[in-house]
Amino acid sequence: MRHYETVFILDSKLDENSVEKEITKVKELVQFQKGEVVKIDKWGRKRLAYEIKDRQEGYYVVINFTSSPERLNELERNFKLNDLVLKHIIVKGK
Repeated sequence: MRHYETVFILDSKLDENSVEKEITKVKELVQFQKGEVVKIDKWGRKRLAYEIKDRQEGYYVVINFTSSPERLNELERNFKLNDLVLKHIIVKGK
């Protein structure tokens, strides 16, 4: 298992409850794929550097987790299919 970090930006129009649901979905997907969530860091609403999907703000979330490299494709696919995720990135962690 390797360490990874994902940063994703959720639509700023979501309420706090919906944001928690989206974070839980990502957490459950990592755990379903035999990974482990190490840390969840919610940065909150921030102004975007440039407009994305007609939004000027987004809700930033950082999740540190462990997973096997083969399982990252499913996480990536789910980010792309979710209309509430404005941007995302997954990088290898420490």
